[in-house]
Amino acid sequence: MTQAALVNPDLLTWSRQRAGLSTEQVAQKLPVKRESVEKWEAGQAKPTFLQAQKWANVAHIPFGFLFLPQPPVEELPLPDLRTVGGSVPEHPSLNLLDTVKDAIRKQDWYLEYLQDQEHVPLPFVGRFTHRSAVTTVVADMRATLGVNPDASRLDYDKYSRALIQAAERIGILVMRSGIALGNTHRKLEVSEFRGFAISNAYAPVVFINSSDAPSARLFTLMHELAHIWTGSSGVSDGNSFTGREEERFCNAVAGEFLAPEELFRTVWNTEIDWEDNLAPLSARFHISKLAIGRRALDLGYITALQYSAYYRLVLKAFQDKQDGAGDYYRNATAKNSARLSRAVVNEALSGRLLLRDAGSLLGVQPAKLRKLADKLTE
Repeated sequence: MTQAALVNPDLLTWSRQRAGLSTEQVAQKLPVKRESVEKWEAGQAKPTFLQAQKWANVAHIPFGFLFLPQPPVEELPLPDLRTVGGSVPEHPSLNLLDTVKDAIRKQDWYLEYLQDQEHVPLPFVGRFTHRSAVTTVVADMRATLGVNPDASRLDYDKYSRALIQAAERIGILVMRSGIALGNTHRKLEVSEFRGFAISNAYAPVVFINSSDAPSARLFTLMHELAHIWTGSSGVSDGNSFTGREEERFCNAVAGEFLAPEELFRTVWNTEIDWEDNLAPLSARFHISKLAIGRRALDLGYITALQYSAYYRLVLKAFQDKQDGAGDYYRNATAKNSARLSRAVVNEALSGRLLLRDAGSLLGVQPAKLRKLADKLTE
């Protein structure tokens, strides 16, 4: 007779709800009848060890959690700077938790890697505070990143790529993904967060939720970089009217960096419909029409309702035209940051890091690491 696993029924319910699954969904994934799942959670029956192990995999928890007397207390390992209705959301999703923890794991590896290299603290990390003058911070960011869209005649896409490459070049790990832990069934919701920053003097990290519309991600990038320049960490939702001082400051820095207020006010035409300003100003500032709308909102030219409606249209258009997973190696590099990817691949190919461990760290099949290395040098 198959031995029953003496799991805690409360932990079954907790883990299922934590993963955002219904009893029907768990039943389909195991697979068992829904009635069996309901009996297990009610304590009227016990799953087998194999069923309990499958449950743990489905719920994305360690198997041992199912035997705990009560659910563990889980909190974001970063300050939560998001606001919903003026207050901090109570429970971060499993996908957000795992994404933040994964970024910290990669940052920890990179910090150990740097111990064997010649490295010094990055001078721009924490150079200012959120009480510094916005224009002073922006001027320093411009000088440090060294990207001039006017001189280089960059369009929006090239400008975005140039800023990401510049951030990586000066030592920042820029990670971008729209799914948790490389699992296409675990989408990161834009409604929950836009990005986060993990400030560190040697290996700062910024993460961009690429489930967001591409035209919105540049603002998020600059917002998170502002966090690095002020030496602060946290998860952000991009709320323009958040009561948190540091978030308002980072929004102001991002807006001023992308479209300086003094110039913006001289070129915004109040005699025409606000949407008619978007295209010409987009070309003038080398940023998206959505980013122009965001700046117009922050400077009081349009209302929050007008911007929100426009943003939803842009986001829906992006979501409707998504067609597949894209290039495997490009996605892997974006997810892990080019700087981290090069370090991990070089260590693996030199024999100082097992291919298995390198693959696990990057979420890449070990057999594909050499080709990833070739892609990183292109």
